[in-house]
Amino acid sequence: MNARPSVSVIVVTRDRPVLLAHALRSIAAQSAQPLEVRLADDGDVPVGDALPDLPLLEMTLLHVRAGQAGEARNAAAAGARGDVLAFLDDDDVWLPGHLEGLCSAFEDPGVGFAWRDCAVIRERVNADGSREDLARVTLARDWDDAIMAENDYLPPSAWAVRRALFQALGGFDRTFRCSEDWDFVLRARAITSMARVPGVTCEVRLRESGNASADFGPERIACLRALSARHGLPHLELRTFWEVAQAMGEAPRA
Repeated sequence: MNARPSVSVIVVTRDRPVLLAHALRSIAAQSAQPLEVRLADDGDVPVGDALPDLPLLEMTLLHVRAGQAGEARNAAAAGARGDVLAFLDDDDVWLPGHLEGLCSAFEDPGVGFAWRDCAVIRERVNADGSREDLARVTLARDWDDAIMAENDYLPPSAWAVRRALFQALGGFDRTFRCSEDWDFVLRARAITSMARVPGVTCEVRLRESGNASADFGPERIACLRALSARHGLPHLELRTFWEVAQAMGEAPRA
């Protein structure tokens, strides 16, 4: 086993300053602090004035015009210094032990990709910015080739990858405007060892609006067809991530 690696956190945001503040505070609350946070602002309204005061975090704000999450993540990752890249979407949050658990997986030099279990939460954001949970499902699964061939149950906010591996793979494929994370995970699986670190430390939060997986338009259909062709997958059905979570996960017991 090697020493624990340093971590660069990659965050992409687009015009959601209130939710972004929650995400950043969850990074600051980590029991294992990251080396840096690299924030790609891909929105129309600059977020600089809305950022919370978090002096413990070294934060770099980059203004990008990517128009898609994968390319924005690539832009933020390009100057990263950490041994490992951990991703957090601006509407998701981490629990305090998230990075510590991921770092433990990368003490094994053979592991190039690791993930934590997550809670998938349907929520409502009220006018005052407070968040109200409506329903919750836990996703806690080991790697399964058969399942991943039909449903991507590993959201980016739950996983991390060695920076060297990310660079070797060329980051997220910009030709995939949708499902770029699914494509990346399958490409990583082909060349590295994967490690699940049990325990729910990530909350993936979904709302009626602003939920990319609810886009059933022609561009997403085309991306799923390209994904299937590249990786030899069966015909892929359109599903929201909430539908995937319901099928793959476990609801809380009454």
